[in-house]
Amino acid sequence: MRAPALRRAVRGAVRRPRLAFAAAAGLHLGALATGGAPVARATKPVLMPLLAEYVLRRGGPRTLALALLFGCAGDTLLQSSGELPFLLGMGAFAAGHACYLALFARHGDHGSRRRLAAGHAVAWAGTTALLLPGLPARLRPAVALYGLLLTAVGHQATRLGVRGAAGGALFLLSDTLIAAGLAGRPQPPVPQFWIMLTYLGAQYLLADGVLRAAADDGEGARHRPDPLRASGARQFFTAARASTMP
Repeated sequence: MRAPALRRAVRGAVRRPRLAFAAAAGLHLGALATGGAPVARATKPVLMPLLAEYVLRRGGPRTLALALLFGCAGDTLLQSSGELPFLLGMGAFAAGHACYLALFARHGDHGSRRRLAAGHAVAWAGTTALLLPGLPARLRPAVALYGLLLTAVGHQATRLGVRGAAGGALFLLSDTLIAAGLAGRPQPPVPQFWIMLTYLGAQYLLADGVLRAAADDGEGARHRPDPLRASGARQFFTAARASTMP
């Protein structure tokens, strides 16, 4: 197979999982908007595995695919009612957030963002103070800690640039809408639609940001000189020059 044809075949293989994810997401959101609960329940658990497949087809980090699969576990658990499924689902998402934090530390810009950190801290404190009183007392510590972890993800995601920052902000908005519903606060019409719209956008943007950062890191590594080879070449030329000197 010639090189252009091979590249087209690879691009097609990569695009198909992304198109499948987009189609499933559109079907899921359409079902939420029109009251198609059975379709919404059936499509929700397949969304993150499709995105994880896309990540792996792109050669992305396995930790990223794992973060998305933890999201799938959380999505599935949160379809059941009761406190135990809620806490288990929150735990699954927390594990996914831990994966994201590990990825952000490995890839992306390492610049200082102290002012932004202060802004995120104030936002977490204000949201917690507003929503926590409306939650059952036994859920408040877990929700507050989860909110702190999610805020850390939102802050660290800014290291990936605009895509990461947008993904982190959308994740914060999505989970804030969930907490607002649990606390009995006002919500937009068809809240599940907006929760899932912001959530799906968040997961895709975070995944795309990590993929791009990993690709940039790999490209930089390919262009950096191998210090061992450089040292060997320097020693060779030093010895050669010495041998030719009178």
